[in-house]
Formats: sequence, C-alpha cells, structure tokens
Amino acid sequence: MISRLPLDQQLESLRSVLSRNHVLSEVLARTGALGLPGWYVTAGCLFQTVWNVVTGRPPTSGIKDYDIFYFDGSDLSWEAEDAVIRAGRKVFADLPAEVEIRNEARVHLWYEDKFGVPCPPYDSAEAAIDSFAATTCCLGVRVEPDGRWRVYAPHGLSDVFNLVLRPNPVLAPRSVYETKAARWQEEWPGLIVLDWPSTDTTAT
Repeated sequence: MISRLPLDQQLESLRSVLSRNHVLSEVLARTGALGLPGWYVTAGCLFQTVWNVVTGRPPTSGIKDYDIFYFDGSDLSWEAEDAVIRAGRKVFADLPAEVEIRNEARVHLWYEDKFGVPCPPYDSAEAAIDSFAATTCCLGVRVEPDGRWRVYAPHGLSDVFNLVLRPNPVLAPRSVYETKAARWQEEWPGLIVLDWPSTDTTAT
C-alpha cells in the first residue's frame, strides 16, 4: 500500500501516478515555460488523478479543471493578473481541459465577496494552498527548470492515496467543504468523507 511507504517512495509513486495524466503533464510543462513566480499546479487535478489511478479509472476522468497558483505581490492590480490569465489562455488553448490561473497575492481582495468570510493576505502560494477546505486538497506540484519535481504537501500524501477527504477548518466555511465533498463522492463513490468538526464546546 502506497500510503504506508516511506515518504521518499510515496513521492516517487506520486510522480509516477501523476505522469499518467497526459493533460496534467502538459500543464506542468507549459506552466514552467510561463515563468510565473512561486507557481504550483494544485488541488483537484492532482489528488483526483491519484483517485482515478488507484481506483482503475482513466487518469483524466471527472477532473473539472487544472488550477495554477502563483504569487506576485509586486502588482496587485486586476490588469496585471488578467494579462497572465490571457497569456495562459493562449499557451493552453489546445488542451482538452479548462486551466485556471490565479495570483494568490490578490485573493484577499475578492475572497470575502465570494465566500462570505474575510481572507487575510497570503505571503506565498504555499500559504494559499494551506487554506483549502480539505487537507487532502493541500497539494502543489511544479517542475523546476532543471527538471526536478517540487512537491508541497503540508499534510502528507497518505489521505490522498487512501481516498480520505479530511476537513481543514482554517478559512473556507463548512458549506464549501460539504458541497465539494458531496460532488466528489458522487464521482468517486469509494471516497471516505470525514465530518466537519463540531463547534460545540459545551462541557459534558
């Protein structure tokens, strides 16, 4: 079982599994060519590729989009981010998937309007990855110019390989977690969804 391997072997297994998704491989390679600061391909396209492979499904099955985070605090204007998004649209135009690029230095400017809770400014793309609604989502990969894979996985990889969805109640509201969990459990019926922690602190 991959989840019980030493971490270095889990990382080797992760790279092997992710490499079976040809769309993801192209997204990684082409994102590297964009030269974005502190970038990662992150979230669903990664752990859902793993879920597909370990359950015997086609590697790209059920993947809604491919998320790219980068961090550029030098210009927080929408115009600067939009220029990157438009450049990416050209780079990824021929891929059979939606690719979404976001500057995580700007998230605090729009997050509350979208999700109803304030988001403190991030200081890195890693900090943004830390705030996903589920720990299983907290995963980022990039390919360095020398070809090395850099993997950011603050909660490890065991839950990813074991199809366990674990809540991460640091920012996103419970409703975000439960909505995503319900959608994903329909697509991957073997997914084990852990409950959002209770906020009841009444003594017994």
